[in-house]
Amino acid sequence: MDGIVTEVTVGVKRGSDELLSGSVLSSPNSNMSGMVVTANGNDSKKFKGEDKMDGAPSRVLHIRKLPGEVTETEVIALGLPFGKVTNILMLKGKNQAFLELATEEAAITMVNYYSAVTPHLRNQPIYIQYSNHKELKTDNTLNQRAQAVLQAVTAVQTASTPLSGAAVSESAVTPAQSPVLRIIIDNMYYPVTLDVLHQIFTKFGAVLKIITFTKNNQFQALLQYGDPVNAQQAKLALDGQNIYNACCTLRIDFSKLVNLNVKYNNDKSRDYTRPDLPSGDGQPALDPAIAAAFAKETSLLGLPVAAVPGALSPLAIPNAAAAAAAAAAGRVGMPGVSAGGNTVLLVSNLNEEMVTPQSLFTLFGVYGDVQRVKILYNKKDSALIQMADGNQSQLAMNHLNGQKMYGKIIRVTLSKHQTVQLPREGLDDQGLTKDFGNSPLHRFKKPGSKNFQNIFPPSATLHLSNIPPSVAEEDLRTLFANTGGTVKAFKFFQDHKMALLQMATVEEAIQALIDLHNYNLGENHHLRVSFSKSTI
Repeated sequence: MDGIVTEVTVGVKRGSDELLSGSVLSSPNSNMSGMVVTANGNDSKKFKGEDKMDGAPSRVLHIRKLPGEVTETEVIALGLPFGKVTNILMLKGKNQAFLELATEEAAITMVNYYSAVTPHLRNQPIYIQYSNHKELKTDNTLNQRAQAVLQAVTAVQTASTPLSGAAVSESAVTPAQSPVLRIIIDNMYYPVTLDVLHQIFTKFGAVLKIITFTKNNQFQALLQYGDPVNAQQAKLALDGQNIYNACCTLRIDFSKLVNLNVKYNNDKSRDYTRPDLPSGDGQPALDPAIAAAFAKETSLLGLPVAAVPGALSPLAIPNAAAAAAAAAAGRVGMPGVSAGGNTVLLVSNLNEEMVTPQSLFTLFGVYGDVQRVKILYNKKDSALIQMADGNQSQLAMNHLNGQKMYGKIIRVTLSKHQTVQLPREGLDDQGLTKDFGNSPLHRFKKPGSKNFQNIFPPSATLHLSNIPPSVAEEDLRTLFANTGGTVKAFKFFQDHKMALLQMATVEEAIQALIDLHNYNLGENHHLRVSFSKSTI
C-alpha cells in the first residue's frame, strides 16, 4: 500500500479522548491484506487523538457523533457513492469510525459534499473530516457482522468477474446515427458514477464501452452500444430525465465518434468486452458487482436496502452500484433527494365505469406519495401512476397487484415510462390526468414519519384516526355501511381519537378506504383511514 505514515494523531475535536482502536499504522513494508475490521475497543489505548480539525486530505476519513446503534453497513454506505470503500474501523464505545476509500480524490469529493450537506444517520447529524492516517491497517479481532459486509465486497473485488459485451442486437442499423452517445449531467447535486450510468443504459441494449470525464466543469460521458438502434432508443427514452428526483438531469446527443478506444478498466472508463484490460493507475478496476454484493449482504444482515424509508433507487434497474448509492443517500438522509427508481406503475383491468384519478390516488397513496395519475384515453381500463420513488412503486405493486377494486381484480406492474406526462396547455383530456404533486394528503412527506412503520397489506380491518370527540361509534358504523359493505366489528382506542373497524371482506375495506379517507367529520377533523394488521 502507498504512503509512509509519519503521524499517529487522529483528526478529532480538541479536549476529547478519542482513540484509535486496534489499529496498526502501516510502514512502507507493511503488507495490508485486503480489508479487515475491528469493532472491539480493548486495545484502543494505542493512540491518543489530537485536534487536527483542518488536516491535509487523506483517503482515511474520521467519522464522529455516530448514533450508538449504527451498523457497519450504514457507515460503509456513506462512502459508496463516492468510490470504492477499502476498509472500516468502528469505535463502538466512542461513537466513531474510520472509513478508508480507495483514492484520496474520492475522499475529497466525499468531504466536500458532506461539508455542504450535513449527513444524518438515524435522524442524527454526524461529522466527517480527514484523518491523519494515510491508510488503515486493522487487526484480526474481527467483529463478524462487519466482516460479513466487507468480505462480500472483498470477494467480488478479488474474483475476476468478466463483464462480457453480451448479445449485440442485429436489428437494422440507421446509417445516419452513431452507436455512441454523448451524455452530460446537469444539476449534479449527487455523485453519478460510471456504474450508475451502466445500470441505467443497459436497459436499452448491451453497453460495450463507457468513458467518463469532466469538461467545462461538467461531468460528461461517452457510451457505446453495439447497435445504433439501441443508442437511438436510449436517447429517446432518457434525454431530459432525472436520475434522482429534481437533480442529475441527463442531456443526451449522438456523438460524432462511431467507436471508442478504451485503454483502462477503472472508475473513469470501462470496456465491457475486454475484462482483461489493466486499471492503469495502480488500483484494481472497479467492479459494479461489488456494490451488488454489498446490497445483497446488507439484506443478509437484516437491513434490506428497500426497507430504508426514502431510500433512493436507481432509474432503471434495482441493482448494483446505483442501488448502493441509492441506499446510501437514503440512509444519509439527503434533504430533497428522493429516489429515481422505476417510479411509474401500469395498472390494468380497472373498472372503467367507476375508476377516477382521485380513487387511484387514495388507494395507491396508502403505499407512497402519488405524484400523477393518468387514465389512458384509448384504454380506460388502464392507468399510469407515478409514485415519489422506486421503493414506493415497489411497495404499491407488491401490496395491490391482484386485489379487487370496484369488483375487478386489478393488475399492477412496473411501467417502462419514466414519468407521467401532463396534457399540453389548453388540451382537454376529460379529467383523465391529474397532478397530485402538491397534494396536502401525501402520507410520507415528512422524513421519519411514523406512517412509514404503519404500512400493511390490504385487510378487512381498517385503522381510523383523527376522530373528533362528538362522533360516536354508531355514526362511524353508519358512515362505513353506506359505502356498500357490512361493518362486522368496531372498537374505539382509549382516547376515542382512533378506532379499529372491520368490514366483511378485504374488497369492502378497500372500497371504504377509497370513499372515506380524508372524509370531513366536522370540527375541522378529516378522517384518516389505513389498513390495520390487527383484528378485532
